[in-house]
Amino acid sequence: MEELQDIDQPQAKLAYTIIQSLLKGHEALSDLLVVMSHSLDEDVVKALTNTGEWESYLESKRELENTKIQIEKFTEILEDLEGCS
Repeated sequence: MEELQDIDQPQAKLAYTIIQSLLKGHEALSDLLVVMSHSLDEDVVKALTNTGEWESYLESKRELENTKIQIEKFTEILEDLEGCS
C-alpha cells in the first residue's frame, strides 16, 4: 500500500467515493438476490445455485470480504492526508 502515499487528497477522496459507490451497489444486488430468492421455489433456487454465474457471484463476495481490509487501510491513509491539510 506504500504506493498510495503518493496520492493527493482530491485523488484519494475521488477513489474513496468510487469504492463506496461500488460497495453500495454490490450490497444492493446482494439484498435484491435475497428478496428474489424468497419468491422462487426450491427447485429453481437449486438450479440457479448450480450455475457458473452463481459461483462467480460467490467468489466476488469472498473477494469483497478480503478487500475490506484493504479499504480500511486506504481509509486510514485518506484520514492521514486530511490531517496533513
